[in-house]
Amino acid sequence: MDKQITRCAWVTEDPLYMDYHDKEWGSPLLDDQKLFELLMLEGMQAGLSWYTVLKKREHYRKVFDGFDPHRIIYYDDVKIEALMQDSGIIRNRLKVNAIVQNAKVYHEICREEGSFSDYLWSFTGGEPVVNGWKTRAEVPATTAQSDSMSKALKKKGMKFVGSTICYAFMQASGMVNDHTMDCFCRKE
Repeated sequence: MDKQITRCAWVTEDPLYMDYHDKEWGSPLLDDQKLFELLMLEGMQAGLSWYTVLKKREHYRKVFDGFDPHRIIYYDDVKIEALMQDSGIIRNRLKVNAIVQNAKVYHEICREEGSFSDYLWSFTGGEPVVNGWKTRAEVPATTAQSDSMSKALKKKGMKFVGSTICYAFMQASGMVNDHTMDCFCRKE
């Protein structure tokens, strides 16, 4: 790791992880489909590390049609079974089925709310929540906003969207700025 650059303490010396932190994590994301992808990948992380998912992300994009919800809603038992045989993804049937279910809910949200992005960002008032954590230990696993997002998404029928997953998603998508105060990516 470059000793002249201070990053958030969770970042390892792996170039893939550093690149993800430096160029993606915490940057405000507004694109509906990219938000869907990120939320689905955060759900895949449940019980695992984000690094495990990050290493598989490109393959996920390939086999899940770029996380295009318009295509995923048509996945049938044959497609799901093929996914279950693919060693390039996390082969958990509940998680794979959740992506298909969540694509259907995505469409409902877009129809009801106008956009997936507007709906998700409404949980932070449409602006990033800027925190001032000094250390990784201060960063919470959940917040009132992630609790609300999780409850609302579950009520609509989404799966693998618990409060911890929602908070990790909010951090990654820039809805929350949780770069620690000493991190070079820290922006007000």
